[in-house]
Amino acid sequence: MAYWLMKSEPDSWSWQQQVEKGASGEAWTGVRNHQAKLNLMKMKKGDRAFFYHSNIGKEAVGIVEVIREAYPDPTARSREPWVVVDVKAVEPLPRPVSIEDVKKEPKLKQMVLINNTRLSVQPVTAEEWKTVCKMGGLKT
Repeated sequence: MAYWLMKSEPDSWSWQQQVEKGASGEAWTGVRNHQAKLNLMKMKKGDRAFFYHSNIGKEAVGIVEVIREAYPDPTARSREPWVVVDVKAVEPLPRPVSIEDVKKEPKLKQMVLINNTRLSVQPVTAEEWKTVCKMGGLKT
């Protein structure tokens, strides 16, 4: 299993909206960055990702699971072949983990979240995953 972090602006698509989609999940649409697109294409069914509220809050608030691998983004209007994956909510983080919390944790100094702050879909190492889960009040 691989781990990821997926950013969403909560006023566009929030954790609560993701939860309300239930087991059927939702397509992660609107990614228009080539590096993020390549990350979506690497995702496999069963991979997990932190659901991260960007702009407002700037914190990981939950965990989602990939339930369908990459396919063409139905919202894309250009000739570029953008892709989506479907994800479903798994569980909330009992304590949201903010970007400030991540920056203060020495074990996370190499995390993409700190070093490429604008990337909307990014990989997370297994060690980073464990650390953020622990910070968020989850047992790994």
